[in-house]
Amino acid sequence: MVDIETVKKVADNARIKLEDGEAEEFKEDFDNILEKFSSLDEVDTEDVEPAFHPVDVDSKTRKDEEEETLDREEVFRNTENEEEGHFKGPSA
Repeated sequence: MVDIETVKKVADNARIKLEDGEAEEFKEDFDNILEKFSSLDEVDTEDVEPAFHPVDVDSKTRKDEEEETLDREEVFRNTENEEEGHFKGPSA
């Protein structure tokens, strides 16, 4: 069972602002979702090999080729989020 503090922590990590009462609604949603996933615990997977893809996937790679890089002015041309030669991200 998920508590309100866990819901608030998940929302904070996801940068979602919850209004009053919304945490309680999400708590119920989380409980329902986790209940659905709990049925997976009943599946016998003892002799099942892990599968990272449900179908075979061929990895398509290409040879790295050196190219000319952009100059700094061109890199920051379409942003206002530049400071001292770096992109600025959101403050925590």
